[in-house]
Amino acid sequence: MTIQMVDLKSQYLKIKNEIDAALINCVESTRYIKGPEVKQFEENLGKYLGVNHVISCGNGTDALQIALMAMDLQPGDEVIVPAFTYVATAEAIALLKLTPVMVDVEPDTFNIDVNAIEQAITHKTKAIVPVHLYGQSSDMEPIMKLAEKHKLFVIEDNAQALGAETVFSDRTIKKTGTIGHIGCNSFFPTKNLGTFGDGGALTTNDEKLAERCRMIASHGQKQKYYHETIGCNSRLDTIHAAILNVKLKYLDSYIAARQKAAEYYYKNLSELNWLTLPNKATYANHSFNQFTLKIKNGKRDALQDYLKQNGIPSIIYYPLPLYKQPAFQQYIPYNFKLENTETLCSSVLSILMHTELTSEIQDKVIYTIKKFEN
Repeated sequence: MTIQMVDLKSQYLKIKNEIDAALINCVESTRYIKGPEVKQFEENLGKYLGVNHVISCGNGTDALQIALMAMDLQPGDEVIVPAFTYVATAEAIALLKLTPVMVDVEPDTFNIDVNAIEQAITHKTKAIVPVHLYGQSSDMEPIMKLAEKHKLFVIEDNAQALGAETVFSDRTIKKTGTIGHIGCNSFFPTKNLGTFGDGGALTTNDEKLAERCRMIASHGQKQKYYHETIGCNSRLDTIHAAILNVKLKYLDSYIAARQKAAEYYYKNLSELNWLTLPNKATYANHSFNQFTLKIKNGKRDALQDYLKQNGIPSIIYYPLPLYKQPAFQQYIPYNFKLENTETLCSSVLSILMHTELTSEIQDKVIYTIKKFEN
């Protein structure tokens, strides 16, 4: 069998009639920009998440940039981010002449370390960007308390975790992306909710922030041709909104399928002492956008090569800390190093995880991993 890291075609075929009808309707209407499907999707996503405002945009990176712009931060202001994440999280900060302050992550959840955040706060700190990495929420309750104490904005990078949940100490449950001041989402094809190209959205319960985000995403205008501030051109195309309206109905079932596949891995790989399976935090409902192993004894690259030789794809998210990327050297102190981040970059390996995984495919992956041990 041919094994793919993500099987988007099989997912499409299951809802082909609905998707095709939505696309044909969109094409025939010729309302390709800001068609009615866009507003409908914003309303639908708002209802799903239980959030007051959804502002769609071009992609997840744009969402981060728009969120930062909406907070009216000034050049040199510091924004705290995890060092172990995709480049976009810090890139949007640097692009606006703000200063990304990179801190360590927890070794088990891979998410930002709350204690590291507190130690990094200075008089220049204005915001925190926790990333819900691989589909699992950061520990948002103490992060929000810390932000309130120091009067900081919180922007959730929810690109990999749409549909995941956080459980608070009072047993309140909230969807990721609805807890901070603004949540930033991506609809890249491989995400929990993916379209057939790029797309993104911001979520917030703050009416003033919502109005500002919507204005910034549309060239800084509320009324056409009257520009109140410097903005950008970032919008979700009608065709993508039409696709997302269909797929949103299946998001919970997609997450359930990922969780089922994850449990199969847990059941069949837990006996291997040379790797560590993903940690499921007690405060979070993991949506498993990725299933990421930690490989011990420096054998990660050898395992990846072995899997490839046997026709099984895998990906390293992420092989290099953000602070070692050449693009960020101006922000990094000499000889800067974060222990957990360094360890993860040299040991993580994400194996197959998608909505269409079958036990037959997983058995081949599991068998090959076990064979590598021998």
